[in-house]
Amino acid sequence: MIIKTNPEFGIELALTMPYAYYNRDKVKTIITSKGMRPFYFWCNDVREAYDERTIDNRIAGLDTLPNNWIHGVNPIEEPGVLNYDEWEVPPYREHYKNDEINMGKMVFISNKYNLEHAHEPFGYFDIQSLYDMFSYLTEKGYNVIYKRPVNSGTFGGEFPMDQNEVSTMQSGLDIRADVEGVGNISDRDLPKYFDNVHLFDDLVDKYDYNTTQLMLMANTDYFIAPCGGSTVLSCLWDRPVISYVTQGKELRPNYFGENSYFQKLSNNKCIPVFDIIGKINEMTYEHKVNETGDNDYTELLEVIKNEIK
Repeated sequence: MIIKTNPEFGIELALTMPYAYYNRDKVKTIITSKGMRPFYFWCNDVREAYDERTIDNRIAGLDTLPNNWIHGVNPIEEPGVLNYDEWEVPPYREHYKNDEINMGKMVFISNKYNLEHAHEPFGYFDIQSLYDMFSYLTEKGYNVIYKRPVNSGTFGGEFPMDQNEVSTMQSGLDIRADVEGVGNISDRDLPKYFDNVHLFDDLVDKYDYNTTQLMLMANTDYFIAPCGGSTVLSCLWDRPVISYVTQGKELRPNYFGENSYFQKLSNNKCIPVFDIIGKINEMTYEHKVNETGDNDYTELLEVIKNEIK
């Protein structure tokens, strides 16, 4: 069996990867995007052939799989519920657990800042919210790993980009703010002002980008991420994942129910926090709607404090 796949990152993790692992005794070759070999550690012939990802699932090779759409087999009545007949999550934590990259108590915060199908970014953490998270978590004795890809296509372009990420790179968007006594800084500058917050890029040394990431995540106690591929990746480690949800089909009732792929991947440890931005969501499915036009991280910070002690 040969598998060819280059969809969006989170879709590959949720749809292709569990299918490939379930059929690991049959799979001879996996042809995937550059940087993905560490995710298919059980396969001896992984070919990193694709320089770009595509948001077109047919072109990405998903039509040959039991699941060709991440939102489910019956996305109206059972949103987020896949066909699990040939679907098994690889034992990433067991495989990548290590003493080499271990900082003790760890929280891994993933972030992104991408145009999403031509919409301005909303599914992200701004500098004030990151400051609040870093302050609370370090006070509780955690080391924090902070990762936000810079969408440049090489490391520091971290992986092949899809169309949304290419558009973001071309637009020059960045997370920045004026900080009193410091000046105008990027979110990627913020970790240097904390003793126990580490920018992920600074930790990539002996191993490649994704191997380093997987080794760190295998030792992590808690994950915080915007909904999407970052949450899917965070769910692979059998540890609590706090997912910040602002838009999309993930708003449908029971999308995060016990049979959804988020819960199947995380062993029922994915905790959604909804901040529904009114101006970009035609359908809000009876969620409380944020009509301010800006992100409101209040509930997210409350959940972090309730879950991470």
